[in-house]
Amino acid sequence: MLNSNGLDVRRRRLLFRSWHRGIREMDLIMGGFADAFIERLNARDLDDFERLTDVPDPELLDWIIGEAPVPATYDCDVLRQLRTFHRGRTET
Repeated sequence: MLNSNGLDVRRRRLLFRSWHRGIREMDLIMGGFADAFIERLNARDLDDFERLTDVPDPELLDWIIGEAPVPATYDCDVLRQLRTFHRGRTET
């Protein structure tokens, strides 16, 4: 887990929320993504990531693994990055 020292309050909160989703698989996907990218996300991407953290785990997981279509309101760069990140971790 990324050390949150030096992160602003919003990024620390999102990092915590990413690692405490409720479904362990989502903890690993969202938390791992946050560890890797939270420091580099711009304001728009932070907004999108924050919106994604509000989506229920089963629904978000289906979008990430491609089991369900992504609604247009959630189709954003961050979700595409999450999908690529997850695929990269599972294709070994």
